[in-house]
Amino acid sequence: MTDLLAIGTRKGLWLALSEDDRRTWTLGEPHLLAQEVAAVGIDTRRDRPRVLAGIQYGHWGPSVVRSDDLGATWQETDEGAVRFPADTGAALARVWQLRPDSADRPDVVWAGCEPHSLWRSTDGGCTFDLVRGLWDHPHRPTWEPGAGGGAVHTVLPDPGSDRVTVAMSGGGVYVSEDGGGGWEPRNRGISAVFLPEPAPEYGQCVHKVAADAGDPGRMYAQNHFGVFRTDDAGRSWTSIADGLPADFGFPVAASPRTPGTAWVVPLVADMERVPPAGRLRVHRTRDVGATWTESAAGLPDAAWTAVLRDAFCVDEGDPTGVYVGTRDGCVYASRDEGETFELVVDHLPDVLAVRAARLA
Repeated sequence: MTDLLAIGTRKGLWLALSEDDRRTWTLGEPHLLAQEVAAVGIDTRRDRPRVLAGIQYGHWGPSVVRSDDLGATWQETDEGAVRFPADTGAALARVWQLRPDSADRPDVVWAGCEPHSLWRSTDGGCTFDLVRGLWDHPHRPTWEPGAGGGAVHTVLPDPGSDRVTVAMSGGGVYVSEDGGGGWEPRNRGISAVFLPEPAPEYGQCVHKVAADAGDPGRMYAQNHFGVFRTDDAGRSWTSIADGLPADFGFPVAASPRTPGTAWVVPLVADMERVPPAGRLRVHRTRDVGATWTESAAGLPDAAWTAVLRDAFCVDEGDPTGVYVGTRDGCVYASRDEGETFELVVDHLPDVLAVRAARLA
């Protein structure tokens, strides 16, 4: 079994391989050097794995590139993979999320972008079409950008239905039950303490959402303030932050194989945005958020850094692997569900996105 780890940074992409069940990693040479890589996707549904990268070309602007040979060569769609229709008057600012759909939809890839928009590809990520149902939603003009920009940063297609869930900076959680045609906000119970209304229909600054392995309606959300769980596909949310040292943070991940298991990385809120007491820690729940345990082995103290929303992921191994990338250029890997971590690499540029996949 070969494992692939893709690390997107402020100045390029690095790929690491493990041939010994994630015990050791071999880091390759940088790809797309000097380009911002804010989104990475690994599509394992085809004969050869495809690595997708949302890049910021600097002078040439944002785009999506792809590699079918683990970075030996890269392809870019002529005139760009993501292009707004002329009637929108909009231009792509950044690709924040690249999400392959389920095995039953082998050529479908979703992209979440800035300005707030959702895109769907039916050719494996070569070209994307704007999901007009979300773009034309009457709420969209009032979605406010977060500190990093106004973006759809989470895309969760349900493998068992036509449901698609998205989350966005300054908009909250929206759900489509028909594959992207109609959309409704589902934020009841998620806090928005920075808004004048105590319980608005939308406008929450949800930082990331993850889907539970055991129940298609259960998800976990890391909010600007608070950690929440829904058991009814977002129609209502309940706080599960009790037991955490802080309820602020950016990422949340859920186990793809063990129901009720999820991980967060707490940060001190709001403007400080560093680990409590400078101790970088991952916290895990095995009981849908009723209790949390701290994972410390292998993670540093005196770490005045942060973990961004997509610089954190899990794999489909048994046991589940957990991966953490930091803003000071370190990546840590756990092959035992977060009990212990090992340093994979340090001294990289600011880590923006981390993705892991098990290859045949």
